[in-house]
Amino acid sequence: MTGIDRPRIEAAVAEILAAIGEDPSRPGLLSTPSRVADAYEEFFSGLGQDPAQELGEGVPLEGHDAETVLLRDIAFRSVCEHHLLPFIGVAHVAYLPNERVVGLGRIPRVVETLASRPQLQERLTEEIADALQDGLGARGVLVVLDAQHQCVSARGVRQTESTTVTVASRGELADPVARAGLMALIGRGVA
Repeated sequence: MTGIDRPRIEAAVAEILAAIGEDPSRPGLLSTPSRVADAYEEFFSGLGQDPAQELGEGVPLEGHDAETVLLRDIAFRSVCEHHLLPFIGVAHVAYLPNERVVGLGRIPRVVETLASRPQLQERLTEEIADALQDGLGARGVLVVLDAQHQCVSARGVRQTESTTVTVASRGELADPVARAGLMALIGRGVA
C-alpha cells in the first residue's frame, strides 16, 4: 500500500463533523480527524498487498499424505464498504495439503490482509478461499466466516444479536460429505 492520504481524511472528517452540526474545533473533537486517520490506516492496511505473499514457501510433505488442516476461531475485523462500519467475527479455515504445508501463523495473516480493505463478507470469504487454493496449490479449501455487522446491529434494523455466516469451498472440500465433516469439527465436534 502506498499509504493513506492523511490530510484528505482529516479534512473530510472535519467536514463530516461540521455537516452533522458539530464544531470540529471544540476540545473533545479537536483530535478526532487525526484519530480517524490513524484508524483508517490500520483498517485499510491490506490495500495493495498480495495475500499470497503471506503464505511464504511452506514445508514440503516429501511423500507423506496430509489430511485436513483446520484452524478455528481466527479473529478478524473488517469494514463494510456500504456504510464504512466495522464487522467483527471469526474465520474457520481448512485446507487439504497437496505438496506442502505452511506455518499455522500464515493463514491468519492471509485473513488479516484480505479483511483489511473495504469489504463485503461474501467477497472476503471467496477471496480467502481463492488465496489459499491458489497460493498453496491445495487439493481443497473450506472457509467459513461468522461475523456481526455494525451496519445491522447499530443502525437500521438494530439486530444486536444476529450474525452472518458465509461459506466458500474449493476442490475436494466442495464435496458436500467432506464439507459436512469439517462443519462438524468447526462446530466443536471431535473426530
